[in-house]
Parts: sequence; C-alpha cells; structure tokens
Amino acid sequence: MSTTSALALAKPQSWWARAWDSDLAYSFRHSPVAIVAAIVVLLLVGAALLAPLIAPQNPFDLATVDLMDSRTPPVWSEGGNPKYILGTDDQGRDVLSLLMHGIQISLIVGLASVALAMFLGISLGLLAGYVGGKVDAFIMRVADVQLSFPAILIVLLIDGAARVALPKGSHDSMVFLVIVVAIGLSNWVQYARTVRGSTLVEKNKEYVQAARVIGVNPLAVMFKHVLPNVMGPVLVLATINIASAVLTEATLSFLGVGLPPTSPSLGVQIQKGNELLFSGEWWMVIFPGIALMMLALSVNLLGDWLRDALNPKLQ
Repeated sequence: MSTTSALALAKPQSWWARAWDSDLAYSFRHSPVAIVAAIVVLLLVGAALLAPLIAPQNPFDLATVDLMDSRTPPVWSEGGNPKYILGTDDQGRDVLSLLMHGIQISLIVGLASVALAMFLGISLGLLAGYVGGKVDAFIMRVADVQLSFPAILIVLLIDGAARVALPKGSHDSMVFLVIVVAIGLSNWVQYARTVRGSTLVEKNKEYVQAARVIGVNPLAVMFKHVLPNVMGPVLVLATINIASAVLTEATLSFLGVGLPPTSPSLGVQIQKGNELLFSGEWWMVIFPGIALMMLALSVNLLGDWLRDALNPKLQ
C-alpha cells in the first residue's frame, strides 16, 4: 500500500487530540505558572458553583443562623468551634460558607460586566475601524474623554446618577444591575481601541476586499470576516478585565456604594470585617481578602500567559 493510500485510510484525529497537539496546549503544558493559576481558578470557581451543595451552611437561610455563635474564631484558635472551620461573622454566619457564596457573587458581577464591556467595545471598535471618517473620529474622541477619568470615578458617577434617576426605594432592588452596567460602561474603551486598531489592519487585506467586490453586506463583512480575526487580543483583555471588574466591585462595596449586605460578595465581607478588625475579629476580613487576592492574581496570571501564548513573535 502506498504512503498516499495509507494516509487516506488513516483515521482522522479527534477534536480532543487536535486541541492537545495545538500550540496553545503545548504552551500551557510547559508553563508551571499557568498550570498553578488554572488549578487555583478551577478550585475557586468550583467552590462557587457548588456552594449551594457543599457549603456547610446556607448564609441566606436565617433558620440555620444562630446569633449565639456570632464572632466565633477559627477552629484552631482559642474558643473555636469545629462546626465553623474559619469562624463566624457578627451575625453568626459561617465564614467558609460566606466565602463560597461571595466568590460566586463576585464572579457573576465580573463576568456580566466584562460581557457588557466586550459587546459595546467590540461593536463600536468594529464600526470605527471599518467605517472610518467622522464616525471613527467621534467614537475615538468619546473614548479619549472617558480615558481622562479614572474608571472608579466613572463607576461612582454612574451609580450616583442611577440613585437619582431610579424611583425612590428601587435602587436597592436593582443595585446588582446598576453595578454591572456601571463597571461595563467604564471598561468598553479598552476593547474599542484594541478592536479598532486590528480592524484598520484587517479591512485592507485581500479577503475583505474580495467580500466587498462580490457585494457582501458591510455588517456581514465586519462580524463574519473581520471580527474572528481580531478576537485574539480581545480574549486576552477580557481575561485580565475579569479580575479588574471583581476588584472594582470589591472597591465599591468597601466604600459602601456597592452590593447590599444581603448579597455577601467578597467586597461586602471585607467591608463588614474591616469595621470589626480592631475589636479582634481579624478572620472576618483576612479570609475574604485572601480569597479576593487569590482570585485576582490567578486570573491575571492566566491572562499574562494567554497574551504571550497568542503572540506569534514569542513563539
């Protein structure tokens, strides 16, 4: 049998085998930092997703909370209770359970706000880069103006405007949506500038010119042909911005303008624990702070690895 015939009869590789042999997988397997960061992210995300099933206590169920157990120190400290490994807060809620549910809330805020920022940034960046002219100038000038303000200030301004615009008493019920929109609107500029720069390069290539010649709709050219070729830098930016969005939410909650105490995100837990820090209840702020640091650091390390892995100049 000839070599050609043997190759023709050879069984094609499965998608898993192709993925395992890809350059991205090879880079991941040879990066100890990326592997450790991925393990930490998987553990934290797994704990967040499985919190309703594996958490020792449901902090939202008042029937499981006993005020007599409030401010119990961790199990290894004097006065600790084996029932509460990391201790309890001032309401008697188990800190370990709060951490699991808090990571879940913080991740939902981070992912939702990054998704909104990506949608706005990619759409406006594609439009600016592909159309050009006055449309490009207008979008980029708006982006330049927004970049002149710190992101946290923009979030605070949007949150303050929402408090004034929404009917009295309805802000607390919509605070989750307000925080997501505020963080998303403060981060779209990075995606828009990144996509615009890549679109300016891609729109002059042969495949785009060919699509124009045969009469393909400009929107179809932008989203079906140009967009897939500019997504590499966007994915890197989105990975890093997840950690940034989680930290922004924690900052807002620490300042008292974020999520309410009924939604114990990591930022809310740190804010409540900080109030009791000088009275000796250190575990209420230390453990949420460690969880926030591990989540942000591991996601950032994965983003750095992905940036290097997708850079052809570093291959």
